[in-house]
Amino acid sequence: MALLLLCGAKERWTAAELAAELDVSVRTIYRDVDALLAAGVPMWTTTGPNGGIHLLPGWSTQLDAPTGEEAAALALTGAPDAIAELGLGAVAASAQLKVRAALPPELRARSARIGERFHLDAPGWFQRPEPVAYLHAVADAVWSARRIDVTYRRGDRTVRRRLDPLGLVMKAGTWYLVARHRSEVRSFRVGRIVACSVRDETARRPDEFDLAAWWTTSSEEFDLSLLRYRCRLSCSP
Repeated sequence: MALLLLCGAKERWTAAELAAELDVSVRTIYRDVDALLAAGVPMWTTTGPNGGIHLLPGWSTQLDAPTGEEAAALALTGAPDAIAELGLGAVAASAQLKVRAALPPELRARSARIGERFHLDAPGWFQRPEPVAYLHAVADAVWSARRIDVTYRRGDRTVRRRLDPLGLVMKAGTWYLVARHRSEVRSFRVGRIVACSVRDETARRPDEFDLAAWWTTSSEEFDLSLLRYRCRLSCSP
């Protein structure tokens, strides 16, 4: 797909240029061109000094290329460490490559400048990275909607919980699992999970549950719970 989008953005590419752009071998480029031809894409190659790989002028895919503003926004949405912890680093790199390939040259340069000039660092200061040994297992359970049994560290003791996982949230560099325990939806710090097993049972998800809305409300309630001060007031009649 990245190869197809690149060829649609420029009239002629050499195999070496495409290989460098996509970080693959020239042999892979020719193999992918053959695959696109077999799929009915109107591409051809020519030899000689002005030769190269071409796409039929005016032909386009059903995909709309992103605008410069959309590409710039996508460049700022990444949290590389979080994506890598979820095991999606290679997928994210591939997606970014396809976005860049879909852009005309002038917008591609603008998107690259965004990445060079702005960097998002989500975790707060003075925090050590928290080991999250069971993040992959929890993420898989969230995605596949499977119930899990966890052993959870609470203070100096551990407790066992059977949970219906509903979503994952990263807050200031720390991962939290939002899950239903019995009839109550609660959050659990993933770094405190010391054992996790995924069950064959389907997790029960509350009707119309909205992860972002629940997290916002829960965070506000937590903030208010910290603002308690016992005092004695003298009031006039």
